Amino acid sequence: MAGDDIVIRIRGLRSAFGEQVVHEDLDLDVYRGEIIGVVGGSGTGKSVLLKAIVGLGKPTAGHIEVFGQSVLDATEKQLKTLERRWGVLFQDGALFSSLTVAENIAVPIKEYLKVPHDLMCEIIALKLSLVGLPPDTGVKYPSQLSGGMRKRASLARALALDPELLFLDEPTSGLDPIGANAFDELIKNLQQTLGLTVFMVTHDLDSLASVCDRIAVLADRRVLAVGTMADMLRQTHPWIRDYFHGPRARAADIQSDVSVQ
Repeated sequence: MAGDDIVIRIRGLRSAFGEQVVHEDLDLDVYRGEIIGVVGGSGTGKSVLLKAIVGLGKPTAGHIEVFGQSVLDATEKQLKTLERRWGVLFQDGALFSSLTVAENIAVPIKEYLKVPHDLMCEIIALKLSLVGLPPDTGVKYPSQLSGGMRKRASLARALALDPELLFLDEPTSGLDPIGANAFDELIKNLQQTLGLTVFMVTHDLDSLASVCDRIAVLADRRVLAVGTMADMLRQTHPWIRDYFHGPRARAADIQSDVSVQ
């Protein structure tokens, strides 16, 4: 694809915590308008990679560009400009427990924009509607919501600034199968409706099969393979083969849904 179609470009990334090396010479491109699922075993640094891309973690070497701008060398002003173009849904939702849902959604709006109160209320109502939450959710506190509703409220906050790029860290973690499937459908619908590029860290095989255009596998400290689900089913690397052909994959009925011809 042309360079203009690459939203995230990572080259030679190295992440280490003391003597523990998590990533070594990691390369990855993420293309505009796709949903890419990032998968890997425990300790492969999926969330570490996401945090490095959004500037919340400092790798020891390498280069990360988002929208053509280096993240690692960005000034505070440049990073602020980038942050307005992406939204992040962290694994635990990371809602402020002392704020109502509406106040949580208002946080990024107040930080980056100056809008009158009436317009703020309209934006918050729109975001709640986008994620399928009733209007009265705004006056509730996170502790008053179910797990699935908290995820949706967190997603509403991630969408507050109308981002082009959405980062999701284990979005279906902790949800029952029905709730996870509904959240997958929501993400797919939002991506198509809003033209989002989605970077999704997940271990959920159902999400990988039903939502993702491509899958990036982290193993051996790098991106070992990138491709469609059909590509993953052809891989011979032991971890990839076990993951995509194992009991959980069979339970998800992936192989019957994907042509590997």
